Amino acid sequence: MRRFTAKYVYTLASAEPIVNGFVEVSDDGTVIKAGPCNPGEEVPDGAITPGFVNAHCHAELSYMKGLFRKGTGMAGFIDQINELRDTSSMEDKLAALKEAFDSLWNQGVVAMADISNCDDSFAIKASHPLYTRTFLEVFGAEPSECKTVMSYVLALQKKALALGLDAAPTPHSCYTMSPQLVEASSAEGLKSGFLSFHSEESAEEEEMMMYGRGPMWDNRVRNGIPTPPVTGTSSLEYFLDRLRAAVGSPVEGHVLLVHECCLTAEGAALAKKVLKEPFLAVCPLSNLFIHNTLPPIPVMRDSGIPICVGTDSLSSNDKLCIVDELFCLQEAFPSLTLQELLQWACLNGARFLSKADVFGSIEEGKRPGLVFIDGLTADGRLSSSSKSVRLC
Repeated sequence: MRRFTAKYVYTLASAEPIVNGFVEVSDDGTVIKAGPCNPGEEVPDGAITPGFVNAHCHAELSYMKGLFRKGTGMAGFIDQINELRDTSSMEDKLAALKEAFDSLWNQGVVAMADISNCDDSFAIKASHPLYTRTFLEVFGAEPSECKTVMSYVLALQKKALALGLDAAPTPHSCYTMSPQLVEASSAEGLKSGFLSFHSEESAEEEEMMMYGRGPMWDNRVRNGIPTPPVTGTSSLEYFLDRLRAAVGSPVEGHVLLVHECCLTAEGAALAKKVLKEPFLAVCPLSNLFIHNTLPPIPVMRDSGIPICVGTDSLSSNDKLCIVDELFCLQEAFPSLTLQELLQWACLNGARFLSKADVFGSIEEGKRPGLVFIDGLTADGRLSSSSKSVRLC
């Protein structure tokens, strides 16, 4: 048995942290009990929390760390992705992947929803203690490509399943796919019970979808890439329409809407109507990196849709660090408490992955992993020096 103590213990099984608390776990990390410390027991200044769940990452892009210019907008970012993808050796890619997975694990991430476009990450996922659900993301703007793309991704899924990974197809976004491919990949992915979809990531995306103009539209025309349908409605509404066409409504399964920097109250209400179990994933540092904006957290909170936290990739972030993401959110939206932020970063992510019976909260019989966060302010909030380390 091991015993850990801290000034605050955020079990997330209750509405408030335990002040001057302890957690006892068995040798394999199973929670035995948690509660207030004995009088006089040593209590480090910091917080114990459940392990984090990174709800959106592109780990296979870790080799791109430090290569991208910031503030280019989505059109400029896409140009850089196309220019820099596959410019490193496989040896360098695998080394960057291992470094990323080890860093995530050491900071306390226990589970991750990871995007893959190829099999580069499969071997490390199969051998690493960090749990991943792999979303095999597809692209293809030409309707005639749909059958070929789906054949490729299903073969990729077969390879992942053979290694014991949880993996299934998922659509990338409304603007990189034909309507036929959005529907086909969504229907196939929902057989697993999960989808992850880049939605309303930027105002440029909305301008392209609604009006057929703007930097992203011009970029596609200039490069001879098919443009998406101009719907006059938001890209979120377009996606929801495609889902209804593919599988009917309400849509069963856990559907993660990633970014949603342009989400409105009306869009959130429609998502709740069409999707039986919607989730939102915010990646604030990536949004700032690419186009210097943040998701509309007040709209998201008011919607009641569970919010999760991701890091996105090292192509659009300086680090893969959950605590840094939470600090960014806290500073931008001061009404957010550490309790609520941890609910997003731990329990909501576990619920999205259908792993809340193991991860997400410190409760007897669960193995959530334990994390220690230091550098808290006098009133228990995150500071710029806060960092996390895995306890077990």
